[in-house]
Amino acid sequence: RGLNSQAPFKLLLLYPLIEVTSFAGIRRSHIKYICPHAPIMPVTLNMNMAMPSWFDIIGLSPDSQEDEPGIKQAAENVKALIEQEVKNGIPSNRIVLGGFSQGGALSLYTALTTQQKLAGVTALSCWLPLRASFPQGPISGVNRDISILQCHGDCDPLVPLMFASLTAEKLKTLVNPANVTFKTYEGMMHSSCQQEMMDIKQFIDKLLPPVD
Repeated sequence: RGLNSQAPFKLLLLYPLIEVTSFAGIRRSHIKYICPHAPIMPVTLNMNMAMPSWFDIIGLSPDSQEDEPGIKQAAENVKALIEQEVKNGIPSNRIVLGGFSQGGALSLYTALTTQQKLAGVTALSCWLPLRASFPQGPISGVNRDISILQCHGDCDPLVPLMFASLTAEKLKTLVNPANVTFKTYEGMMHSSCQQEMMDIKQFIDKLLPPVD
């Protein structure tokens, strides 16, 4: 669950659809990695088959119906994990949320709605859930200046690049646009690549440097 329980920084990863071993080459000994497992539930988009999922997914387009109660409950669960780390002595501004696909979507939603000031978010191959519920201008919460790295493959067949682009545009209205980085990867589908992992490494190294 973590590389070092005494580490001064935390990276909370929400990865229901990709092996966390993808991060093996970019891990840092001064960071504790927490990888909670999504519960098993029927997913509408998956013909109601049971699978690990933070919330139900009806569709993956900007106008798809969304599981609002499920998304909000999942976010509360993540906020509880953050609260626990804070109680354990880790300042919230040393915590980064990260996730792939649905995990990335949940990371974004949680970061924009929590009352805990966070260091940043890595949002991979994902979208912003409940986009219409956010204001037209900047959010009023503590994370208006949060750093966000959003990564997406230009050949993603599940979460279209257009959806990711709309998400990036929306994020730049909600937080300081100078802190939002949107990177695309040629030929990458709904997966990851070495360049993306290196970009994540640089992003995290900047946010969570070692403490002497």
